[in-house]
Amino acid sequence: QVQLVESGGGLVQAGGSLRLSCAVSGSIFSMNTMTWYRQAPGKQRELVAVISWGGTTMYADVVKDRFTSFKDNAKNTAYLQMNSLKPEDTAVYYCNAVGRTEATLPFNLWGQGAQVTVSS
Repeated sequence: QVQLVESGGGLVQAGGSLRLSCAVSGSIFSMNTMTWYRQAPGKQRELVAVISWGGTTMYADVVKDRFTSFKDNAKNTAYLQMNSLKPEDTAVYYCNAVGRTEATLPFNLWGQGAQVTVSS
């Protein structure tokens, strides 16, 4: 069994920083990607960043140069470091982990969501 736990988030003033983490545990054979999404009230969920366990990262234009995703292979954990936060970054952030279990079965897990609120 594989589990995903998301943590972090909170309330910060504009210009501040927050970090999210998503940790995968259990019978993991390999990790493929961790994708970060966000959903603001009344808006559709949007992709924020993707990090592959091969080391490739991709960012949405609206967060590029402000957000950084990195990982800890030993902990099967990915992080989203968010700097220079703006009020428009306010949203619930979700992580999505894709990989394979020790039985080589694919898994696709979603975090429970973390509220990020940026005050002006």
